[in-house]
Amino acid sequence: MANHYALITGASQGFGKSMALEFAKRNINLLLVALPNSKLWALSWFIKKNFQVRTLCLELDLSLKDSCYIIDDFIRDNALQIKYLVNNAGILSRGFFEDMDDAFIVRQIKVNVLAPTLLTKLLLDNLKKTSPSAILNVSSMAAFFSLQKKQVYGATKAYLLSFSKSLRKELKKDNISVTTVCPGGLNTTTRLCYQNRILGLLPRKSSLNPEEAAVIAIDAMMKRKNVIIPGLINKFFMLLDKLLPEFVKDILTKREIKKI
Repeated sequence: MANHYALITGASQGFGKSMALEFAKRNINLLLVALPNSKLWALSWFIKKNFQVRTLCLELDLSLKDSCYIIDDFIRDNALQIKYLVNNAGILSRGFFEDMDDAFIVRQIKVNVLAPTLLTKLLLDNLKKTSPSAILNVSSMAAFFSLQKKQVYGATKAYLLSFSKSLRKELKKDNISVTTVCPGGLNTTTRLCYQNRILGLLPRKSSLNPEEAAVIAIDAMMKRKNVIIPGLINKFFMLLDKLLPEFVKDILTKREIKKI
């Protein structure tokens, strides 16, 4: 494992940062990617100092296709062996579709769909050389539900879920597992912490801290699981989705969305 790396996108804060720290605790070297001016270097320095693992970082905008090629070139130039690929970078939704800026929609699709797809394609040969290896794609519970104000976000996460499940079957022969984690609410930023607190009792209780979600996600990836939904209450929501009629689900989701 000494020469192997985990590549994590969206690693400067929230869920990505928590996964970076969790990998470091497991003595796994890191290649971290996040936006320019995200102070990723500070996290990289902290991990190197406190966990004694090799940590490299790249500050790139993944809404730009060339960023994926820059990552691939960096890996080749430095002869890095990527054993774990974590496609975590993503852009959340911003409101009703008719009110959303066109450029924002395009950027959201590029980061949430194009970047993980292209990065996975570029790194397949590397992952084959380090097999048994693994890909962890961060989708969302929004992939399973039709929610107002989350229409593009939910669609991008549904794509990632479908893509991952199909890719898992294809890569089985190469001993590369593909795991999809579908979290509900995560307390990753001040705004999201507040937003999660004003929701109803069950949605509020379903929200997880990114540190506990990171352990669940990485454990699932290491055990080569298919789709994982962190948290008992979130699993309960999935059961309710199968049992409740559509009009009841619409009433419940509309009530919660109005609070956001």
